[in-house]
Amino acid sequence: MSTGYNDLHTSYGRCLRSRGFIERVYEILLARDPRIPPLFEKTDFQKQHMALRRGISLAISWAAGDGMAQRPVEEMIRVHARMGRAPVLPVLHDHWLESLLQAVRERDDQLTPELEARWREAMSKVTHAFAIAF
Repeated sequence: MSTGYNDLHTSYGRCLRSRGFIERVYEILLARDPRIPPLFEKTDFQKQHMALRRGISLAISWAAGDGMAQRPVEEMIRVHARMGRAPVLPVLHDHWLESLLQAVRERDDQLTPELEARWREAMSKVTHAFAIAF
């Protein structure tokens, strides 16, 4: 069991300081699969960027077992579930994960293979929770 993901919060901070990190995640994501852009046709990206910025932080905390993150992550899962207001097919969660990891590789100048593996471990817990809730 992980003792926490403080190293991911620190890595995420470095990514955010690079400016344009969240926008880059979406740029990569939207180019990965033709099924993805239509999901964002009516999206207010200013709000979406803020939601993802907060969502990644919450996801790291949730993956580490932080009970304070439980309710907000459950709400994110509901939003993206089959009957949610913004349903996302489970197969597309892998695209999100790979987009995030690519952006982290581009923006965290202290990223090591071990730290990247921890990113994958933590975010896979979250994408798995999203997928099984669909």
